Amino acid sequence: MQTQRVIRQVLSNPLIAVCQLTNTHDKNRNIEKAHELISKAKDHGCKMIFFPECADFIGRSKDEALKLAEPINGETMKTFRQLAENYKMWISVGGFHNKKSEDILPANTHVIIDDNGQIIVQYDKLHQFNIDTPKVRLLEREFSSAGSQLHPPVETPVGKIGLNICYDVRFPELSYFHRQAGADILAFPAAFTVPTGMAHWEVLLRARAIETQCYVVASAQYGKHTDTRSSYGHAMIVDPYGKVVAQCSDREGLCYAEIDLNYIKEVRQGLNMIGDRRGDLYTTYYKQKFPTEGADATFADKTIPASSVFYRSRLSFAFVNLHPLVPGHVLVSPNRVVQSIKDLTPAENADLFNTVQVVSNVVLEHYKAESSNIAIQNGPDAGQTVPHVHVHIIPRKHKDFGDDTDNMYKELAEHETKRPQQTPEQMAEEAAIYRKLLYP
Repeated sequence: MQTQRVIRQVLSNPLIAVCQLTNTHDKNRNIEKAHELISKAKDHGCKMIFFPECADFIGRSKDEALKLAEPINGETMKTFRQLAENYKMWISVGGFHNKKSEDILPANTHVIIDDNGQIIVQYDKLHQFNIDTPKVRLLEREFSSAGSQLHPPVETPVGKIGLNICYDVRFPELSYFHRQAGADILAFPAAFTVPTGMAHWEVLLRARAIETQCYVVASAQYGKHTDTRSSYGHAMIVDPYGKVVAQCSDREGLCYAEIDLNYIKEVRQGLNMIGDRRGDLYTTYYKQKFPTEGADATFADKTIPASSVFYRSRLSFAFVNLHPLVPGHVLVSPNRVVQSIKDLTPAENADLFNTVQVVSNVVLEHYKAESSNIAIQNGPDAGQTVPHVHVHIIPRKHKDFGDDTDNMYKELAEHETKRPQQTPEQMAEEAAIYRKLLYP
């Protein structure tokens, strides 16, 4: 074992270990096996180990699965964290029955733990596998809650990892999201059924690697877990050119591979699939929200303090108005400074108007309004006073501008300095209200 460590130290590329397990309802047995594999991976000089979906257990029934689920601060996750710290190894716990409250079904959570035993990120599985046929019945919706948020790739010693779980592999948009966000590796911990695994497992994994030019790391459950449930196995690692470089045999164990970040660059330089996309004809919109704290925003030649910014998407931001027409009159702008809508990319355009929808819904609900004006003054001749595309969201109520509802446009067209100006404190207070609603 000492010789293996010396060899690893000589090589420059980090080594990873990918697990194949036959977990059952016996959590103690499952943890003992995990401990054994972590120790083995450490002896091989691995920087990181990847466990499959259901890394904690596989229940014999829905009721048992619900009973065995634990919160993230429960004993199972404490043990994984302790193992990471003891062995100084990063761990991907590919699927954990995460009991967040008594009121909702547990989430299926992919957890990354660093070598100090700290949880770095949690991703709740977005796509639920539901199949009910004479041969196979597995309905995740009966014992698990679907996730609601995208998570960007996480930085690790082996590269930036995009987190997925099992059925997510069938949705290439999610893999592309990770790729454009800078992923080097896509992790797909899984518990594929035998029929679907035989037909699709390797094909899907290689396809995701080829189209994203990322390493694909696919840990897997294998064999018979209960009288009615078996998994396909075939845990594997696929390189960014689509070649299977390591695969587990038909038993519990590990497979290993180096992660060569230079090879990723070589593959991407040879075939520039991101640069060759026709963004002028099609785009994929990803609904993300980013923290607003601590980062000012640029609005043409002006600076909007972070205290006045209450929502950020990937390409847009929302902020309170210095001169509102009515309470709740807020603005949404693209991050990039452009004067006209014609200058927005398709991705910016999609992001801007989806952000408008998100913000508008919250503002209307807060002010108990059922109507709103969504307005853009696209250029100076249309009344634009700040040369940066911005969308006005204005809650409306019955006769709020008199008998003629279009009176609002007359007031909006007047120079904003004619309207009362809010103080920085008032703007910060207003932003805090919306922020609390948008980031519950």
